[in-house]
Amino acid sequence: MKNPIAIVALSAIFTVASCKKTDSQKTNIDKQEVKAPEKLVVDSVKLTDSMKVNNQLSLKYEAKMLVFPNIKDKALLDSIYYDKKGITDFSKQGLQTFLEKDKNDYFVSVKEKNKDWIADVSFPQTWNTGSFMKLKSNTNDFLQIEYMYSSYEGGAHENYGFAERVFDLKTNAKVNLTDITTMPKARLEALLMKNINNIPSGTTDSEGAVKNSDMLLLETIPANDNFYFDEKNLYFHYSPYEIAAFAAGDIVIPVSWEELKETLTPQFKQRMKIN
Repeated sequence: MKNPIAIVALSAIFTVASCKKTDSQKTNIDKQEVKAPEKLVVDSVKLTDSMKVNNQLSLKYEAKMLVFPNIKDKALLDSIYYDKKGITDFSKQGLQTFLEKDKNDYFVSVKEKNKDWIADVSFPQTWNTGSFMKLKSNTNDFLQIEYMYSSYEGGAHENYGFAERVFDLKTNAKVNLTDITTMPKARLEALLMKNINNIPSGTTDSEGAVKNSDMLLLETIPANDNFYFDEKNLYFHYSPYEIAAFAAGDIVIPVSWEELKETLTPQFKQRMKIN
């Protein structure tokens, strides 16, 4: 006759063992499901080419585009390449193909729109266009990119300009100024005017260094969309002629987190670890 106590004891042992095994399997599954954040991969494509239009005129095309192989969100990619309409393939090869087409379109368009007076160019010169993407930083899942553009089609000097864009890799969206601060427009404009000379212009004349404020074309400096930031400041970037004379070059005006402290959004302060 089987001992009922022994049977119960044996059953209990199997039950405990089974529970331990199940718990162990669950722990392993849980461990497998916890993944480290995917590291952002950044690559680039470049293209430089030129062509001779006639004995006096040549054309030059230069471009550099960043490539983000592990960003898959189309809306985010469209926003990153906002200035390059018509891209459907965001792979390295796709962007290289786009640059080839963009270059060819540039050569054709310049010759077409200037065909009536290209023959009148009287001395050797090179007209050019350039567009360049630069990774400024990728901190706290904020991707910051600088876009620089240049062009020359005759005249006294080459023209150039900048655009700054910040992208939130957690929400796959472009960051707007209202995501950072709620400071009223007038107060922010006053801070920009106060801080305009905090970063020297680098411009000199016969009397020495020239201040940014001495070359202003406006009475009020607007808070534009070309901003970026680091652990200390929010920076506003202005292209030549945007707020000052061309001789001033591009101007960067910092506004410290301390100056914005009372108006910083809680979410941004937490992400950037601002006390």
